[in-house]
Amino acid sequence: MKLDTTINTDRRNEMKKLYERNQLYFALVWIGIYVIAFSVADSVSESFGVRSCITAPLGLLMSVLLFGFISRNQLSDYFGLRKIDNNDFKRLLFFLPLFIIASANLWYGVAMKYSAPETVLTFVSILFIGFIEEVLFRGFLFKAILCKRVGLAVTISSVTFGMGHIVNLLNGADIQQTLLQICYAIAIGYLFTIIFIKTRSLIPCIITHSVLNAIGVFSAKSTLWQEAAASAILIIISVGYAVYLKMGIKQVSKQHQL
Repeated sequence: MKLDTTINTDRRNEMKKLYERNQLYFALVWIGIYVIAFSVADSVSESFGVRSCITAPLGLLMSVLLFGFISRNQLSDYFGLRKIDNNDFKRLLFFLPLFIIASANLWYGVAMKYSAPETVLTFVSILFIGFIEEVLFRGFLFKAILCKRVGLAVTISSVTFGMGHIVNLLNGADIQQTLLQICYAIAIGYLFTIIFIKTRSLIPCIITHSVLNAIGVFSAKSTLWQEAAASAILIIISVGYAVYLKMGIKQVSKQHQL
């Protein structure tokens, strides 16, 4: 037991040392681990014949590791794992545009695409992915670049998040659908970053991201034109809402620069 405790402590210390040495490198390492690990997990799950049977526990493990690192090092406020100030609700239109975005995968109907066990596993794994991606892209990556230049941090965080969906091609996704996904993911990523700057909280982003992806498990099959229309609507809502919020942001709050 003592040996296991020592090993775990050493790993925690190594994570903290890497973070303190270079926050950007720390963020990129975690993003690389996430992309590779989940791509492999999806492939292995498919080879076992049970969708997300490996991805779901991996999502739990990575979520626990990330949350544990942030909590132990008292970085919850810094990385946005904090409640929203009551005054923010009215200023941000009670987040109503986020409800529309979160429902996007059900716009063209509902269907059961997988068996009951696969549906549960896929739903759970995607919930974890929402948390993980927000922490990595809006938390680690955005914060690491923010000290250099706000606009650059927003752009890189948003574009990297969107382009990260290109790995779906490795898992057999259609290229046209993937390109559409990249486009609206960049727009949503931009909106989420603005929300983070405005509220200093990632909670609205995590919830919207997780719900949007998770209810996709129950989405009916749609045509390419329907997906293109939905993508255009998502882009318009995301960019429009972001511009509305950005108009009220004169400068990045001091909390973001700490």
